[in-house]
Amino acid sequence: MPFVAYIPISTTLFCIYFFTVIFNHWRKKPDALYLLWWTLGVVFYGIGTLVESIHTIYGWSPLIFKSWYIAGAFLGGVPLAQGTIYLLIKRRTANIMTSVLVVVLIIASILVILSPLNEEIVSDKLNGNVLEWTFIRYITPFVNIYALIFLVGGAFYSAFKYYKTVEFKGRFWGNVLIAVGGILPGIGGTATKMGYTYVLYVTELLGILLIFWGYIVIKNDTSLSLHENQVKSKVAPTS
Repeated sequence: MPFVAYIPISTTLFCIYFFTVIFNHWRKKPDALYLLWWTLGVVFYGIGTLVESIHTIYGWSPLIFKSWYIAGAFLGGVPLAQGTIYLLIKRRTANIMTSVLVVVLIIASILVILSPLNEEIVSDKLNGNVLEWTFIRYITPFVNIYALIFLVGGAFYSAFKYYKTVEFKGRFWGNVLIAVGGILPGIGGTATKMGYTYVLYVTELLGILLIFWGYIVIKNDTSLSLHENQVKSKVAPTS
């Protein structure tokens, strides 16, 4: 295996660290559902790279492949996007969107689990071409576009709101970093469909690093957020 194949191990370890930081943040503001979903997003992001790490170390298997496809293609960016939805949109609307999304993800995951695999074309790189139920691969673009619109689009929207005021300089750059970090795994996913899986490994690491950087910049910014859902989130009482 080339060195780049081991990058997901570093990404997984970083996701563990990121999880501890954002989980503790959410515990201080348990009413903030956007933080809960971002925490879940980091968890599923790390699960996806963990499966890639296991594949690098132990090789291909049907279980590893299907776990990778579900975690990466369906769950890689969607929970992070859902967190942005809970930040920007009224909770009732966000709850409805979540209900629909969960049903779609469950159905798509079941289809992946049940799909036969064409093991004759298996290589040392993970690739969705192995799925014999090829129609499943037409579902992933809709899920990825959903994640792109709300994670990346939401971050750019926030950056635009903060752009004109010097007071919000930190929040502006934090959202720009999150937006760029959200784009990178999508680029890697496209490369994977073309057979360049190792590009995904690089973009996943860079993506989560930029998202974390942006998150920290915003978290440490002392200015008052322009998003109502962020301002009204209650801080948990200390014991």
